[in-house]
Amino acid sequence: MSESRELLGRRLLCFVDDIYEDLELWYPKLRMIEAGAEFVVAGPQAGTTYRGKHGYPCRSDVAIAEVDDSGFDGLVVPGGFMPDKLRRDPKVLELVRAFDRTGRPIGAICHGGWIPISAGVYRGVRVTGSPGIKDDLTNAGAIWEDAPVVIDRHHVSSRKPDDLPEFCQGLLKVLSGRPT
Repeated sequence: MSESRELLGRRLLCFVDDIYEDLELWYPKLRMIEAGAEFVVAGPQAGTTYRGKHGYPCRSDVAIAEVDDSGFDGLVVPGGFMPDKLRRDPKVLELVRAFDRTGRPIGAICHGGWIPISAGVYRGVRVTGSPGIKDDLTNAGAIWEDAPVVIDRHHVSSRKPDDLPEFCQGLLKVLSGRPT
C-alpha cells in the first residue's frame, strides 16, 4: 500500500467552533483525507458553518453531543481561540478522556492543548504547544519541550501553523503504527 493511502479505513474526529485556527484544522483535514482517512468535524451543532480566526468557513458534520468515540481511530484538536470555549463542554472532555484511556492518538496544535489540559490527560506527558500556553501545560503536569512536533506514546503536539508539516507527519506515524 502506498504511503498516500496508509490510513484507508481509519476515521478521525476533529473539533470545530468559531475562531478556530484556519490552517490548523484544514491542513490536517486535507492531509489525512489524502492518506485515506475519513475526517469527521464535530461542532456544537451539526451542519453549522463556523468561521475561522482568519474567516475561513468550516461546516460541522456532527454535533459534539452526538459523538460516540468508539467509532474513531484518532482525534485532532486545532488551536485558535476555539479551544478555550470548547474545553468548558463536559462532552468534549469526556471524548478526550475516552481517546486517552484507550491509547488512541490525540493530536493537538498551538492552543489546542487547552482541551487535553482541561480533560486532565497531560500529566507526565511530553508535549509542546503555543508558547502562550506553556505555563498552562506545565501547571497541568505536562513536560514542556520547544520543538516543531513532540510525540509521546499516543499524544502528538505542535506549536504553531509553521509546524503543520511535522505535525501531520507525526500524526501519520502514530495513526499508522510506524515507529516514532
